[in-house]
Amino acid sequence: MSVPEGDWIRGISIKQPWTTAILTGAKTIENRPQHWSWRSWVLLHAGLEIDRPALRLPLVGRTVRGRELVTGAVIGVARLTDCHQDPDGSPPCTEWAQPDAWHLVLADVQELALPIPVRGQLGPWKPTPDLLFQVLQQLPDLRP
Repeated sequence: MSVPEGDWIRGISIKQPWTTAILTGAKTIENRPQHWSWRSWVLLHAGLEIDRPALRLPLVGRTVRGRELVTGAVIGVARLTDCHQDPDGSPPCTEWAQPDAWHLVLADVQELALPIPVRGQLGPWKPTPDLLFQVLQQLPDLRP
């Protein structure tokens, strides 16, 4: 199996339980402090930390109930389609949106059957060819 070349995919590290909420399809945006110009596929990397207070939020609890919160691994992929902020005074774009944050809009979310342990990074990061090979073994139709 060949790994597609080019600049078509990035990694994004997200604390749990937020990463799992994205995998369920319920959380369609990721809140970030800065604008992202990147538009294409992103690897969903569950960071090493769990946001424990978030587990007490009813929206989060209902969404991730019964699911394992894997950390330190790529657990899925999604297509990043947009990045925006909600206009002042307008209602949030989704119930997951934080005010004053940039909202990364995620679509075409696919969960990996087997998490791939890997270190993440702050900000968007470029995956290694070996990591992409492992992802494509599980999602052979994923292409730029």
